[in-house]
Amino acid sequence: MLNRTSRLFWMGAVAGMLCFPALVLGQDAAKQPQCKDQAECDLYNSILKDNNPKTKLDKLQQWEKANPDTQFTKIRRTLLITTYAANGQAAQALTVAKQSLADDPKDFNALYYTMLLTQPAYTANQQPGILADGENASKSLVASIDTPPAGVAADQWAKLRPDVEVLCHQTLGFIAMQRKSWDGAEAEFKKALQLNPNNSAVDYSLYITLASKKENSSALFYYARAANYDGPGSLAPQQRQALQADLQKTYTMYHGSATDLDKVVASAKSSPNPPDGYHIDSKAELAKKAAEADIAQQEALAKANPELAMWKGIKDQLKAADGATYFESSMKGAKLPTFRGKVVSLEPETRPKTIVMALEDGTTGDATLKFEAALPGKVDAGTELTFEGVPESYTTSPFMVVFNVDKDDLHGWTGKNAAPRPAVKKKAPSKSAN
Repeated sequence: MLNRTSRLFWMGAVAGMLCFPALVLGQDAAKQPQCKDQAECDLYNSILKDNNPKTKLDKLQQWEKANPDTQFTKIRRTLLITTYAANGQAAQALTVAKQSLADDPKDFNALYYTMLLTQPAYTANQQPGILADGENASKSLVASIDTPPAGVAADQWAKLRPDVEVLCHQTLGFIAMQRKSWDGAEAEFKKALQLNPNNSAVDYSLYITLASKKENSSALFYYARAANYDGPGSLAPQQRQALQADLQKTYTMYHGSATDLDKVVASAKSSPNPPDGYHIDSKAELAKKAAEADIAQQEALAKANPELAMWKGIKDQLKAADGATYFESSMKGAKLPTFRGKVVSLEPETRPKTIVMALEDGTTGDATLKFEAALPGKVDAGTELTFEGVPESYTTSPFMVVFNVDKDDLHGWTGKNAAPRPAVKKKAPSKSAN
């Protein structure tokens, strides 16, 4: 599973809440609530005009004490809910909303704020009842989403509805996450993205959800989008910067390096969802592919050049931790099959008794051939020879295996420029005595 930070970003913060009418509009004058006295009317009007959440809350609480029984109970509760929310007092707002819903289960403002404040309230006090109330409110809002709330015109609702619907699905996704219902959370967050594809808070939540499901490729895609998308619906620059740093660490931990992270970011910034079949290789997958490629390469080499394949296998064994044991038990003193290589140097240059050969790459010496008797003449560097020899010793740094080779087991030696044999002088015929 990916390394996940516990921090969540919530775009429906109280400071950015939608504004809905606090009063029920369009009723007959005869049905409008009436003040008990002028003092209540004056306090009520003062509350409506007060735009300071703190002083407004003080006046509302004063009103509750002065007029516990009032015809404005529904209106006052709505004002208390919105004012508590504006003051960041989610728990108090939800308490009042619950009272409103007990009297009217379809009270839009109470449902809306119950849905909206579920996450901050649950984060502060993880009571299961908060999730249950938030779930019921969100589902109730979605069920009646086609109908404008009381007092809201149809054209106004057409503008407000998409944001309300998105927030409902976000809330339901959050609730599913807390219950570790990852499939449910994924479904809700994807519904939110269908309604508004540019929502980095949802992208981040999908990252956590999919990482929890071990769907790591898609999780990294949504994390990259949350951290880098900077258009409408994006996170604040400081949040993106923090996520970008963590994204690189998380991606590197999963992938083994930051290779191709720039491609992931570019793809995520340009599209709200990953394409079908999207996949990012993990370290384990990359290691498996590398091992499979190495095996395939070895098999191909064994077919095309069996001498080289055998030599590379020997080198790997000798360079391993138990190389000395392998040499003593399997190589030393045993005549090995034919190897092929190119001449690097001769000692001496003419009529040599030692040849340094490059068996692997044709240029770097890795085998030394020793002969009891000098070879005739010499050959040029780069000349290809084959031989069968008996290993005598080896070193790993630099790598070199010393072979004792019989002259008859060296093949391809041409012996150019061999020193001519000294001419045999013919004896002059002796003169006969007369």
